[in-house]
Amino acid sequence: MEWTTKPTSVRAFVARSLAFAAIGAFTLDPALTPVFASDYRVSAATADANMHAQSLSLGIGKSVVVDLPRDVKDVLVADPKIANAVVRSAQRAYIIGAAVGQTNIIFFDSSGQQISAYDIAVTRDLNGLRTALKQLLPNAAIKVDGLGDGVMLSGWVSNPIEAQQAGDLAARLADGPQKVVNNIAVRGRDQVMLKVTVAEVARTIIKQMGIDLSASMNYGTAVVNFTNANPFTALGRPLTNNSAAASFGSTMVGGSPVPAVTATLRAMESAGVIRTLAEPNLTAISGESATFISGGEFPIPAGFSCDPATRVCLTQIRFKKFGISLNFTPVVLTEGRISLRVMTEVSELSNENSMTLNQSVGNSLTVPSMRTRRAETTLEIPSGGSMAMAGLIHQQTKQVINGLPGIAQVPVLGALFRSRDYVNGQTELMVLVTPYVVRAVAQKDLSRPDDGFADASDPQSDLLGSLNRIYGAPGRVEPARHYRGTYGFITD
Repeated sequence: MEWTTKPTSVRAFVARSLAFAAIGAFTLDPALTPVFASDYRVSAATADANMHAQSLSLGIGKSVVVDLPRDVKDVLVADPKIANAVVRSAQRAYIIGAAVGQTNIIFFDSSGQQISAYDIAVTRDLNGLRTALKQLLPNAAIKVDGLGDGVMLSGWVSNPIEAQQAGDLAARLADGPQKVVNNIAVRGRDQVMLKVTVAEVARTIIKQMGIDLSASMNYGTAVVNFTNANPFTALGRPLTNNSAAASFGSTMVGGSPVPAVTATLRAMESAGVIRTLAEPNLTAISGESATFISGGEFPIPAGFSCDPATRVCLTQIRFKKFGISLNFTPVVLTEGRISLRVMTEVSELSNENSMTLNQSVGNSLTVPSMRTRRAETTLEIPSGGSMAMAGLIHQQTKQVINGLPGIAQVPVLGALFRSRDYVNGQTELMVLVTPYVVRAVAQKDLSRPDDGFADASDPQSDLLGSLNRIYGAPGRVEPARHYRGTYGFITD
């Protein structure tokens, strides 16, 4: 092979002429514009020894047709295991992707001059994934690129559900989620306000009645003592310590013991009603979690810590939270529907199951119990719609009779030898959730709890016993607002 050296000026002139000719051809005739590898054809490259390599992306087992400007004499393939080039005619070649990886291919003419060069990136065949994403999400703008043996998703979708669906589909076709890079952005993320209503009414009726008998009988040197104390076991304790006692006879008359009987009547009744209403509201961006807590902490004993030197023991204290809590994660779906992951809890202190600890003589500690209503679930509700998230109707009746066997069943007379507990409890609980897709508004369109509140003057407080005047003070102009329902500050 003979190499011919040309003057530098001539070579530069030829290169510039060819470059201008190519630019003019591409500008004047759109049909000569190069097409992408996905179209299975690459147009002829400009003949320049110093040209930059063109980038081609191929799928495994896919090919692309390359049209060359001059007759090709030789082909250089850096790594034939990744891609290969087949020359079918003097100015046409086929580039075939074989395995995932990167390589380059250079074409030479008969004089040894470089005709064209290509940087080849062989990735997975992504055309099937592109077609599936287009069918699944026709309104989304998702771009699919190969990343080694993985897939990279970019572009935008309308909501997080579509982004998740695109990622799941790519993971299925790419043999695992670890091979998918999801860079899809969510355009115009919505905000959701959740209103939760926890309403509960509990009614309790308790009745206790019992008679305790004690007798002492003496006949000469024989002494007989009789005691009958019947406990109340329905609640584990009596309601109160109130009792009425009556005695018959006396143990001593003129220095001599005589028979005596003592009867103690314990009769108690209790009725109570509890109404609980909690309405926490919380707003969060679609796809993000939010938490609301309103309450406190109360101390409970957690053990003792003793000093061996002084032999003094101190009670260790830990704190337990109580109050109203709300945690939810909203996701706005298509057609205005909202998917909610909700957890709500209402807890309060109670003395029903409290415990008293006797630390020393005359020193005791009472630990209260907790009444908790908790619900956690996943719902799908339209914006502005309501759904009963949880509900409870609980009715409990307890009756316990304690007495002497046999005698307690005797009609009429058996009432003197027994005690009776009666407990009737009814509870109705409902948890309602209402989500809204919301937008930010001006401050003047929002109402506050203190709107319309005005402090009362000294004469109103002292003479009328009023703490505040409803709907503002005289001469004060409140902004015009449209309210629904009863509105005003909570007064005494």
